[in-house]
Amino acid sequence: MISTIGRTVICGLGQTGYATRMFVRLVLEFFPLLRRPRLVTKQVHFVGNYSLVIIAVSGLFVGFVLGLQGYYTLNRYGSEQALGLLVALSLVRELGPVVTALLFAGRAGTSLTAEIGLMKAGEQLTAMEMMAVDPLKVVVAPRMWAGIIAMPVLAAIFSAVGVLGGYVVGVLMIGVDAGSFWSQMQSGVDAYRDVGNGVIKSIVFGFAVTFIALYQGYEAKATPEGVSRATTKTVVYASLAVLGLDFLLTALMFS
Repeated sequence: MISTIGRTVICGLGQTGYATRMFVRLVLEFFPLLRRPRLVTKQVHFVGNYSLVIIAVSGLFVGFVLGLQGYYTLNRYGSEQALGLLVALSLVRELGPVVTALLFAGRAGTSLTAEIGLMKAGEQLTAMEMMAVDPLKVVVAPRMWAGIIAMPVLAAIFSAVGVLGGYVVGVLMIGVDAGSFWSQMQSGVDAYRDVGNGVIKSIVFGFAVTFIALYQGYEAKATPEGVSRATTKTVVYASLAVLGLDFLLTALMFS
């Protein structure tokens, strides 16, 4: 039992060290990629544009639910005119970045893991290394920075569509005053404390989700089973990382 525990600890430390070195290398590749922006823009279209529909539709229905639940809760205290503020703060602070990151992990993260894993299984990464081409520079780094760029944009779209969904339910369907809905939102949402912290959260989540997806794909076993396990690990680890980081960031930002 002692040897098993020791072997597990040593393997965990080794994987942590390798992941840290890989993360540092990807961060250092940011400035060299500025000379080849087409590599990044192509991947931004792949991970961002293809995730746009599910993000927008999910944001709309989350806004619907927030409008209904928020009205029923505020109506108990005669504060239903603050529905716009409730919807906006819920989306901008928490639900926008967190739900977007979870959806991004399920849609784009698994796609990145499967793509890199299949390239490894097909020995395409090995062929690049034989031709003196670093796969981390050409394949992994552009996808890393594309995910970091696309994540805040998708979170902003999610929040904006969610506010519109709350407006449809609260104002058009239930009958809350439209002026109060928008005025409470404008006066209660702070650009730096609320919106800015939400943007910071989405950037951090973009780092975490994209790196986990790429690392799992890059380190997957070169077999169909290895790729499928890596894809599953991406969803599990990325979701747990997002929820854990959300708690830490919220504690730091709003303490």
